[in-house]
Amino acid sequence: MEFLGSNIISINQFEKDDIESIFKTADSLIPFANRSKLTKVLDGAILSNMFFEPSTRTRISFGSAFNILGGSVRETTEMGSTSLKKGESLYDTSRVLSGYSDIIVMRHPIAGSVEEFAEASRVPVINAGDGDNEHPSQALLDLYTIKKELESRGKTIENARVALIGDLKYGRAVHSLCKILSLYNNISLNLVSPEKLKLPSSSIKELKVSSVALKETDNIQEGISDVDILYVTRIQEERFNDAEEVKKYKGLMSLNEEIYTKNCEPNTVIMHPLPRDSRNDANELDSDLNQNPNLAIYRQTDNGLLIRMSLFTLILGVSDQINDSASDVNWYSNKS
Repeated sequence: MEFLGSNIISINQFEKDDIESIFKTADSLIPFANRSKLTKVLDGAILSNMFFEPSTRTRISFGSAFNILGGSVRETTEMGSTSLKKGESLYDTSRVLSGYSDIIVMRHPIAGSVEEFAEASRVPVINAGDGDNEHPSQALLDLYTIKKELESRGKTIENARVALIGDLKYGRAVHSLCKILSLYNNISLNLVSPEKLKLPSSSIKELKVSSVALKETDNIQEGISDVDILYVTRIQEERFNDAEEVKKYKGLMSLNEEIYTKNCEPNTVIMHPLPRDSRNDANELDSDLNQNPNLAIYRQTDNGLLIRMSLFTLILGVSDQINDSASDVNWYSNKS
């Protein structure tokens, strides 16, 4: 794809070569993300972060990524604080805000809304999650993490064996991850979920067309054996209409140290798009795994910063200028 000036709405936009370009650029940005180097390559540029659903990691990492590259960030964190509350259309909002910005990152509770917003925008728009539809930057950072973790174990993405666990029906991170994994050869997916929270049939069909080997089960012990990656997800309770129905599924797919040790190969990687629900009735990824060296969730979030920095530099056409304004950090930093 042509990155310059492009919207990032769906994983369907990418080919493998595009993904490799994103990853190569991300690798080059490690000194800046680790704060051992500074750059002002986006000095003067403005990012509008438009988040109409709750977010911690995605919103702050997009903002931090832009700041680290030298740009400024303006944020809106709830619909009630905008003129959308007064009945303004997405079209009008997009036309106006794109006049104030150089790039926009948007999260919205309704599937397809970010694409609608992007069609009216005068600047590039990145989808930070649209309802239960997609979350492309999450899939990119997840795949980047899978690549790094497998390479450290002498493996590659090709031939990867992945277990997707939890709410596969409403989890947009899972939907985008399935799309991106289907670009690679000899992928095996174990789909581990309650019957009513299975991966949508449309996603199943796409995976089969791409010759992804599939196994479906509602038994977590069975589903997590003989895989390289565990991708655990929370129950997306905000997508349910009935709070009582949510209670049926909380805690059904909980992973703890005992279950992991009994059923997983010794070097099986544990991932989660976060947030993990640590309340007693859910606890899908137990805190007793926190010291397990195969727990990659914090490496995953660090990788998110790199991927989002990479997207900004590619879309705004400065990936070859990053080092032109590079300088040393003059404060204490122990991140590297």
